[in-house]
Amino acid sequence: VEVAAGGSPPVQHKLSLPYQAPQVTFGSIFLGSVPAPAEVHSCAGEIHGFKGCIRDFQVNNQELFLIDDALGGRNVENCNVPVCDYQPCRNGGTCTSDAENWFCECPKLYTGKLCQFATCAGNPCGHGATCVPKSRRDAVCLCPYGRSGILCTDAVSISQPSFSGTDAFGYTSFLAYSTIPNISFSHEFLLKFQLANHHSALQDNLIFYTGQKGQGLNGDDFLELGLRRGRVVYSYNLGSGTATITSEPLDLTLDLHVVQLGRHLQEGWLKVDEQQNRSTSAPGRLVGLNVFSQFYLGGYGEYTPELLPKGLRFHNSFEGCIFEVQVRGSVQQEFRRPGAPAGQPSSGRSVGQCRDSPCSLIRCRNGGECRARGATVYCDCLPGWKGAFCTEAVSVCEPEHDPPHLCKQGGTCVPLPSGYTCHCPLGTAGTYCEQG
Repeated sequence: VEVAAGGSPPVQHKLSLPYQAPQVTFGSIFLGSVPAPAEVHSCAGEIHGFKGCIRDFQVNNQELFLIDDALGGRNVENCNVPVCDYQPCRNGGTCTSDAENWFCECPKLYTGKLCQFATCAGNPCGHGATCVPKSRRDAVCLCPYGRSGILCTDAVSISQPSFSGTDAFGYTSFLAYSTIPNISFSHEFLLKFQLANHHSALQDNLIFYTGQKGQGLNGDDFLELGLRRGRVVYSYNLGSGTATITSEPLDLTLDLHVVQLGRHLQEGWLKVDEQQNRSTSAPGRLVGLNVFSQFYLGGYGEYTPELLPKGLRFHNSFEGCIFEVQVRGSVQQEFRRPGAPAGQPSSGRSVGQCRDSPCSLIRCRNGGECRARGATVYCDCLPGWKGAFCTEAVSVCEPEHDPPHLCKQGGTCVPLPSGYTCHCPLGTAGTYCEQG
């Protein structure tokens, strides 16, 4: 017997029987509580009814539609837990919600959808770039779509976007397009992609996504494509349960992979490279996909999978190049690129041109190493050096110095030509102000 809860590792228990286990016929599955007439085995002990919301229920990997599949029930009502009840805001942020929206009010030093990122004092980044602290004094500029360079001041033309996955600061590269119209009852997508590597890029990586969380029985509507354990995974939810198609393992000898997928009403299909076509059908009774959000390619704007609709929730963004994304709402329409006008993204971050690296234009000094994540580029300095190009020595009195200075009890570190001294506040004495 194995059980895992709350993201903790699975716990196993093995039971050895001195005889062959008999075949047992089980009765109904009860969810939430057990009605009075039902017989309960004495080994189960006293059973109390569950208080709360149950959103998903699967048996043998088959998801049950909680309302339609139920044979009966009592005192069950629609559940709509406000997002703020989950306490999503981090670092002391305050969650505020109304009937439709929610947001985090962040303290002074933090930003992001969940107040998860520290801000930069004196933002040096240009053209709307996202500034993140590399250390207490140095910043890295995560460049928006169409910009590159240390401070994102260089214009770059992108015809074949390159995505760099999740960076060291917790942000993902992505492109966002306007809402794709006319895909409620039918859609078909074509795209090609090239992997950056054959390890992390195949583990748990999003290719594209559009959707939003539903309200109670209205369900979550979304459309998602990604990579998991070397296979392409296509998933959609029309509001009454998730339908998923998983391909065969990718042939890693191929340099380029071609994906075709579609859906008409509840029926969906997926074809990858030269593999056989695979199909599935959405559970429940609903036939329309209701999505009004942007279409995200490669990653999300704010990568917080726990706040996305229930589904596969790929935890990393794509690593590699994505080419020739095309979509149409029905077979009578022509394929076109997502986004308006002319298939242009409305926003993006850390997306570069495929097979181009901004490090070719950057020279890091004093042993520093250039790091490129799509269009974002910075110098990773050796200990003792700082600055955009690792040209500034770290003072012995600065917090980044290794080892740190030894001034105690509020003593002020003052650098000297050789070493440092401590200026002690009133009431302290000693070489390092360690004495009272």
